[in-house]
Amino acid sequence: MRDYWPWWLGALGLGTSTVAFPMLVGKRLGASGTWERVLHWRSELEAERADAVLDDMGAFEAALAAETAAAFGGADRPAATGTLMQPGSTPPAATEIQRRLPLSTQWLLLVSILAGAAIAAMVSGRFEWHADMGQAFSSVVVDGWLMWPVLFVGGMLVGVGTRMCGGCSSGHGLSGCSRLDTLSLLATAVFFGSAVAMSFLVWKVI
Repeated sequence: MRDYWPWWLGALGLGTSTVAFPMLVGKRLGASGTWERVLHWRSELEAERADAVLDDMGAFEAALAAETAAAFGGADRPAATGTLMQPGSTPPAATEIQRRLPLSTQWLLLVSILAGAAIAAMVSGRFEWHADMGQAFSSVVVDGWLMWPVLFVGGMLVGVGTRMCGGCSSGHGLSGCSRLDTLSLLATAVFFGSAVAMSFLVWKVI
């Protein structure tokens, strides 16, 4: 069995991803946030369709005129013919609205994370199948069938926290803090401080 890869190689990979992803994509890199979008795939697809309508300003103006007529009357008025936009002007959708990444890219990111972890484990000779969380988890937290409800509740709390603060440890801690985002700095301080306090409670008190 081989040793783990050097720590600096992992740090270099994380640093490169953290810097390159926002530069190339224009979004924060976050695993939990990506998974949250995948779980809400219906609303995400609806948002993508809405973005497609906004990209087509002619269709947007026609839809706006139809909704206005339906809400306030005036069905006998002539339909909109693109007069809301001046010739040569830039559509507001292109400048004021930040487009979200397609849902397919979120699936690709999650699959790539799993594939990369599996390849790294196989290359290092440490790939094994487990039905538990390991000896440390069993001795400190819980063992046996109680492990599953504990993991379920913990996963639910992670999901709720991710949605409430708009990111996770990777989104805020890596991608956000590297860009000195105020919200990310605050969020990272809170959840890392909470983790330190809980670790102290588990190891020293419980």
